[in-house]
Amino acid sequence: MKRFLTVSISLILLAGCSNKNSIKIDGNFKNKSDNKIYLNRIDVDTYVKIDSVRIKNNGNFRFRVKANEPDFYQIGVTDSDFMTILAKPGEKIRLSFNGKKLFENYEVQGSEGSKKIKMLDQTLAGTLRKIDSLKIIYSDAAKSPGFDKTGPIINEEYLKTIKEQRRKSIEFILGNLNSFAAIKALYQKLDDKTYVLYDQRDLQFLKLVSDSLNYHYPNSKQAKALKKDFEKEMNQMFMNQIEQVARNAPETKLDPNLKDMKGTRIALSSLKGKVVLLTFWASASEESVAENINLKALYKTYKKRGFEIYQVDLDEKEDNWKKAVKYDELPWISVREDNPNNPVNARLYNVKTLPANYLYDKTGTIIGVNLHGKALQIKLVQLFGN
Repeated sequence: MKRFLTVSISLILLAGCSNKNSIKIDGNFKNKSDNKIYLNRIDVDTYVKIDSVRIKNNGNFRFRVKANEPDFYQIGVTDSDFMTILAKPGEKIRLSFNGKKLFENYEVQGSEGSKKIKMLDQTLAGTLRKIDSLKIIYSDAAKSPGFDKTGPIINEEYLKTIKEQRRKSIEFILGNLNSFAAIKALYQKLDDKTYVLYDQRDLQFLKLVSDSLNYHYPNSKQAKALKKDFEKEMNQMFMNQIEQVARNAPETKLDPNLKDMKGTRIALSSLKGKVVLLTFWASASEESVAENINLKALYKTYKKRGFEIYQVDLDEKEDNWKKAVKYDELPWISVREDNPNNPVNARLYNVKTLPANYLYDKTGTIIGVNLHGKALQIKLVQLFGN
């Protein structure tokens, strides 16, 4: 899974009660070696400097931040020595740093959520230590006699360790759907390229957390970013499915060749050289009819620039389709499945709900899946300009 949200290995969810429009952070260093400590807010993937203070001789420091919603903050002494917290208005937090690095050995008070995040960090750290140990054991075993027997056993333990970490992360997410702490579990990594939640089906957990946080925090940038990321991942998944079908099926099967209103067959491939929106609809679908209104405006704007719509109807009765096309004055290419009771093309394109669409560039390559409303408009502006 590809993700864009930047979340540190040491996320802390702050909780508490104080001034409801501010966040209070008090901290102490047991072994102070730096004079200054800074605080940045993380606006999804951009860092905004908030404040910096001097660490007192006794190791204490304090931050006060005005805030109206939960947000991610980075506390650090250098660019390489920092930790990330997730604070919400009204919280009063106490941090104690006992190690050489901020995230290595710390205590947090005043936030149950922060304790959960610390537990997540410690659990993952334990998993990573075990993985590193198994790699060393595997490497040593490969140089010794009997590797054909010991190798598979070590590898099985390695896979078991990864699966156990995944199970714990899922368990945490399901138990904390209303907490921003769940974001940490969603984005934990085993290494730079491998997420703990690596399976395609794990997108369901991304959706669960996104739906919950957007419901409870509708104005949060973090919640909105999570929703956008989920939509991006779903879009990529659909595209991967289509590409898989294309690899395993004859090329013609992903080239609808259907009859239009006059009974003339028109192949999708005949439109190569244009930007084409292949869309599936039915006059019985209110959502489809409503979307056609928006499509007519876009079609009028971009048709002369090389934009075409190839719309496949799935109405059970042919008369209903023809009446709808004429009544709504649909100006693009309108065709119909040869047998709507066995919609071959809709099935090949994995159409689950209506309306559904696939955007092709001028070379005949799919560049977007299920782009509706503003998302489609933005994509066309990118392709054609204003």
